[in-house]
Amino acid sequence: MIKDKEIEAIYIATDAPSHARLAIMALKHGKHVCSAVPAVFGFEAEGEAEDLFNAVKSSGMKYMMNETSTFHADLYAKRMQYQAGALGKIIYSEGEYYHDFGPNGLAGYNPKTGKVDKMGWRRGLVPMWYPTHSAAYYVSITGGRFTEVSGLGTAGRYAEFQAENNEYKNPFGTEVAMYKTSEGGISRMAVSWDMKNAHGEQGRVYGEKAHDPKISGARPALPPGVGGGGHGGSHGQLTNNFIESILLDKKPIVDVCDALNITLSGVIAHKSALKDGEWMKIPQYVM
Repeated sequence: MIKDKEIEAIYIATDAPSHARLAIMALKHGKHVCSAVPAVFGFEAEGEAEDLFNAVKSSGMKYMMNETSTFHADLYAKRMQYQAGALGKIIYSEGEYYHDFGPNGLAGYNPKTGKVDKMGWRRGLVPMWYPTHSAAYYVSITGGRFTEVSGLGTAGRYAEFQAENNEYKNPFGTEVAMYKTSEGGISRMAVSWDMKNAHGEQGRVYGEKAHDPKISGARPALPPGVGGGGHGGSHGQLTNNFIESILLDKKPIVDVCDALNITLSGVIAHKSALKDGEWMKIPQYVM
């Protein structure tokens, strides 16, 4: 596929640990890349981030991370408010991604067996290695950055979230992070795999000014025949935005710099949680 010169763009929807490797490979072969979340993953995330950023920069190709929260109706409406100056500086923001794995866990691709099974990449998954659905409730609204983080975790309720039972040595089923932001505000972002009666992707932002009802927060119209699709109608919007970024040579709504901040903020939050909430700097990328 990557050697086929007639293919201009590739969408990566594989297991999370392979996203960065495949994206870099495609970029180096002159393909535009749209990737499922997260942009980078796991213990190798910081090194992958550097390699991915350099691959995008040197190739000149478009890279976009398909963060579904970015086109949730509520988030997009706040994005329009912020860009119009209606909210002022965001003083406080928060986001959550809650998905109870249950005692039997979730299946995922297992490179050892080449199959999808309960011993795959999702087993014992570090919550904050999958932070994008919550973290977008700041970055995708403001275009700003998380700069520092203090993270905490709670002991996992299920057997797979015990350090000795997963390859990540992860003891946490839920992680919560407090961030400092580039505009001087604070954010609380959370991911949980083991809370009952908690599900979904949602968030809130609070600024210096009140929401202005006169400003339209409507999402862009889609091309004829294109539906919104899943995740609150975000799929069609993301696809359309990626294609437009190529055709119109404009910044994708979640470009590589946004994607890396949204993703690495969680990676560093987990490092902090392992050190009882020590404040840590988050790597910054600017194109």
